Amino acid sequence: MFKHFRQRLSVTTVVTAIAIFVMQSIVWAAPGNVLSKVRTSQTADTVRIVFDVTTLPEYLVTTLENPSRLVIDMPGIGSNTANQYVFNDATVDKLRLSTDESGKVRAVIDLKTEYTYKVFTLKNPNRLVVDIIKKYDRKLVEQVAPGITYTSWLKSSANGPILAHILDIDPKAGFTIKPAISNGVVQGLEPLLSMVERTHALAAVNGSYFGLDGSIIGLLKIDGQIASTSELPRTALGIMPDGKLLIDQVQYDGKVALPDGQTIPINAVNRERGENELIVYSGLYAPTTGCNNYGQEYVVVNDKVTAINPSNSPIPSDGVVLSAHGEAAKLMSSLKVGDTVKVQQTLGTEWDKTEHVLGAGPMLIKNNSVFLTTKIEEFGSDVAGGRAPRTALGLKADGHILAVVVDGRQDDSIGMTLLELALFMQELGAQDAMNLDGGGSSEMVVKGKIVNQPSDGHERRVGDALVIVSSDVAN
Repeated sequence: MFKHFRQRLSVTTVVTAIAIFVMQSIVWAAPGNVLSKVRTSQTADTVRIVFDVTTLPEYLVTTLENPSRLVIDMPGIGSNTANQYVFNDATVDKLRLSTDESGKVRAVIDLKTEYTYKVFTLKNPNRLVVDIIKKYDRKLVEQVAPGITYTSWLKSSANGPILAHILDIDPKAGFTIKPAISNGVVQGLEPLLSMVERTHALAAVNGSYFGLDGSIIGLLKIDGQIASTSELPRTALGIMPDGKLLIDQVQYDGKVALPDGQTIPINAVNRERGENELIVYSGLYAPTTGCNNYGQEYVVVNDKVTAINPSNSPIPSDGVVLSAHGEAAKLMSSLKVGDTVKVQQTLGTEWDKTEHVLGAGPMLIKNNSVFLTTKIEEFGSDVAGGRAPRTALGLKADGHILAVVVDGRQDDSIGMTLLELALFMQELGAQDAMNLDGGGSSEMVVKGKIVNQPSDGHERRVGDALVIVSSDVAN
């Protein structure tokens, strides 16, 4: 799932020069090869060294420390060039060339500071190219609207470059953040750009985890209505009617009260029904439940059973469908049309007051301290393992909201571990912060444009998002 370094024949090899190891990249040689020219160029971020050769050479790359050097050996090649090139650069000192008795050309690049590098070959004409990528820390800040800033932060780290995208939102400036689901229903997928356009959002990031059909994996509440639930108490963002935001672990509890006083636990809301389960389907799910005929379904409007079906019931816009199988179905088997049943759901006293909730996790920061709940919330390696593209949401002491996307699995941004993400959110000033869905789903849209580089190479369709809209649009 995670890509730290790559070795390929005749293509880019990326490593970090300060790492304590030697990486070798080999491309097979052709006889009668000559190094005819060395060309160099410099930018604020990169020093490029180009070796013009007759044919693509065999090459061996070695990184050395104390002093820091990058060594490129090219066996079986003659040289007609100068022996030394001096750079006026804060990172690269000089390039030294030598040829031994066997005809091997050695290029030694002396470095002054930490760096990363890429070595690759190009054809027509044949070239061996070395890019020295400097240690850098560059921020570009743009005011998206009064009260909202977008920052693109390209920074170096001990393991490689990091490209982070940061939205800082002041709710007092007339903006609010809220969840949006794909195509307006739980079941289904939609690109983030499309969600932004449909909701008239100024900006957005991807939200919680989702299944292949778009069903939300986690707690979700929209406009006071619970749209999805989590089996475990996991971290969620809560949005109060007055715009106040909460981040904490939340537990869903639901039951159905029957006319005889019995109660049946609700297993979940708006997901596929399993064996011996009672699932509640609302109009946010889909037009119908899609369930098979091995259970029994009860359509409930205004606490009254209005229809009983064997399967795939239409879901009323002003009610729910209770879909039961196994033991749950047996307990409900005496229900008749006209009977009273009550669906009782709670997230706890405080969280029941929320207007919107979006769950994901794990938690990253709590009360200004790093607080990773990966094991407590039982996240597996698909979320917790290694360095990856990440999306996070944080709350600052001044009330500002931080929405952050970190690119990963790319040469110019290696991504972050959850601990690195927590420390980064703390660095940005978050007093509470949570992880959202990551990997290929990590995406940020600002003013109708994707500003990050999704690791799939293109925009992924997702199940839901967090959108930033003006308070007038939200209401």
